[in-house]
Amino acid sequence: MAMEGQALMQRLPEALQQFRQERLQSLRPPQEFFDVQKSLSILASTPITSQGEMRVSKPADMGVATQRIKYNVNYFSGNYILLFLLLAVYSLLTNPLLLIAIAFLIGGYIGINRFIPEPVQFGSTTVEPKHLYMVLLIVGIPILWIAAPIASFFWLVGSSSVLILSHAALVEPGVESEYGTVQGV
Repeated sequence: MAMEGQALMQRLPEALQQFRQERLQSLRPPQEFFDVQKSLSILASTPITSQGEMRVSKPADMGVATQRIKYNVNYFSGNYILLFLLLAVYSLLTNPLLLIAIAFLIGGYIGINRFIPEPVQFGSTTVEPKHLYMVLLIVGIPILWIAAPIASFFWLVGSSSVLILSHAALVEPGVESEYGTVQGV
């Protein structure tokens, strides 16, 4: 069990590096994600530049909304992942008991792996790591249950779904989306 945890911890930096290279490299700038330039020109009552009309609009029907969602989820995938991660951090920071429970369980697991990898003799009693894991779970699971992780999870799924799907449905795809499937002659 300790070897599996160590192997996982050794692969974690590589997985995070690969995730960062693949997904977070596709982050779009905030001006494009929020359509800031065009929104500011409308608020300032100045004409929109020659770049076109504002890209935020109500979809005509469900088919148009579905097409927009398909395109924008792919196009803004890095931004949506970042939004999900920010909401997850917000959820943890606003639920300190959940943060303490998770830190207790992870810290206990790491502490047992690092400091007590083999059975320890206390007088006539032998304490094995599996007993310590059992005590950790017996103490940690009720704390985790009181912290309401299921409510936090559903809040995270609901809020991120509403934000991501509404943004994806309201933002019109750029001109490049219309020509993305055209083959060169």
